Amino acid sequence: MAEERITQVDSPSGTTHTTVVSDGSRGGGATWLILVLLVLLAGVAIWFFSGMNNSEVAKDNAVAEAASDVGNAANQVGDAAQKAADNVGNR
Repeated sequence: MAEERITQVDSPSGTTHTTVVSDGSRGGGATWLILVLLVLLAGVAIWFFSGMNNSEVAKDNAVAEAASDVGNAANQVGDAAQKAADNVGNR
């Protein structure tokens, strides 16, 4: 809160001179500007980190899909080996 000091001087001729001195600044405009900038910065940070989280999920899904494909290929190789063994045994 700003502090005000009022000085009143009476001259011998009867005139009165009043001086008001205010210590501190109101700074309302600058405070609001800083507050708005902080809110915008928080929004950008949330957007950025949520995007990073989405890329992690996409990476995890890609790895899981690749593992599934490898498993399917292994099953096919196993089936082919079984058929080859069956053909050798039938001759």
